[in-house]
Amino acid sequence: MTMARPLTRNDDERAVLARLATGISYEVMPFPSTVGTVRAHVPTEVPLTVTATGGKGLEPTIATSIALRQAGYTVAPHLAARLITGPEELDQILTRLEAGGVDRLFVIAGDAGQPAGVFTEALDVLRALQDRTHLFKDLGIGGYPEGHAGLSDEQVRQAMRDKAPYAHRILTQICFDADAFLRWGAQLRTDGVELPVYAGMPGPVSRQKLMRISASLGLGQSANFLKKQRTMLWRFFSPAGYSPDGLVRGLVRGLPESRAHIAGFHLFTFNEIAATEAWRRRLLAEAGLG
Repeated sequence: MTMARPLTRNDDERAVLARLATGISYEVMPFPSTVGTVRAHVPTEVPLTVTATGGKGLEPTIATSIALRQAGYTVAPHLAARLITGPEELDQILTRLEAGGVDRLFVIAGDAGQPAGVFTEALDVLRALQDRTHLFKDLGIGGYPEGHAGLSDEQVRQAMRDKAPYAHRILTQICFDADAFLRWGAQLRTDGVELPVYAGMPGPVSRQKLMRISASLGLGQSANFLKKQRTMLWRFFSPAGYSPDGLVRGLVRGLPESRAHIAGFHLFTFNEIAATEAWRRRLLAEAGLG
């Protein structure tokens, strides 16, 4: 999938693109082939997150995160609160991650319908982390530019205000609308949340791959989103598949006039890792960074 037309129209927009391009991270799924595929295609300078699912538990997430960290990558495993039975298991997980060199976390509630124990939301884990001696230098939290199906807008806003003091960055759920990102980002700042935001979007992916993923169960937050939004999704696709070009173009053009603190892009790869990395390199080239 090539960039059909330029993402920028002038030097000012290229400067915005260059800033955003230096803040790209990838979400990967913890399959047996993941570590080898990442090592084959992705430079170690690209930060990674590793998903967690109710169907498979946290073990694949932890093992994959440690293996990627030991291969030289900066990795934040998805620490899903609803999959953790309680403080003792949390300590065991954190000790294991630290021993493997992992020093970042992405703390989420998770998609499990029934909590495994006392942790029911991300805030529970964020607070528990403050009571322990484990040292993680970067904590990410989730963001919802278009709201959350199970919560009112005010509940979502209050949750962000509650979690922000514990965190260093916000990685958002998938959103296809640049204006929605910009409005939501500005609202965060109005609410006193000044964390940098990394806009969540799919990387380049074929229609067939997305259909397979969205029909599957237990593949994590990104796939759950696709399952729920399958009908809406197809209007964003060309026959060849999805490309983030249009969304990036809208953000580049809208950010200079927005209060949103969008610092980069968080690409949901759906393990189309080679295609995502090829797209990133084309973006870097257009931004003058390639």
